[in-house]
Amino acid sequence: MRLILCGLFFFTTAAFAAPVEDDLERLIKERGLVSQVTEQLSQQISNQLSGPLQSARNTFGDKASELVIQAMGLLGVPYKRGGTSEEKGFDCSGFVRHMFEKSVGLVLPRRAEEQAKVTEEINKNELKPGDLVFFNTLKRTFSHVGIYVGDGKFIHAPRPGKAVRVDDMREAYWQKRFNGARRVKSDKLQTDPSQN
Repeated sequence: MRLILCGLFFFTTAAFAAPVEDDLERLIKERGLVSQVTEQLSQQISNQLSGPLQSARNTFGDKASELVIQAMGLLGVPYKRGGTSEEKGFDCSGFVRHMFEKSVGLVLPRRAEEQAKVTEEINKNELKPGDLVFFNTLKRTFSHVGIYVGDGKFIHAPRPGKAVRVDDMREAYWQKRFNGARRVKSDKLQTDPSQN
């Protein structure tokens, strides 16, 4: 399974503009993923994710595109309860917080339910790449959070024993537990001084 997750980085050149392609190729080489992914698997994964990434690029431009691409760069990082770093691992809200701080310069609260409180509720049909999606996975609202990447998919740190991955919200498990979609608004959050 981890091999498949790592393979999510092997995208076809037709799906991306040159600057993104260079970043992705560099990341693939740095992580030694090229030799781990078969050509057939890479094509399958490319077809699955090129739509969401292109959607982010077309809809929101650089900020959302960078957020989604940087999040994809963390596929395969192990889940760690309370984790907030690439080196040690992430839990769901730690992953979301890390991505927004790193790519957008906004500091979200630490816990999923707190993140829900400081974001704006939107309808599911209004979801755009970079929005947050919440789920009830622990018999309480807003107990799990991920970042919407487009085409009905989201990236998240699922649970112990797993790693950061992309899942489809249309799968029965996620549909049953969906709590809502929310949009991050910068006027309600602190900015990271290092991003200025």
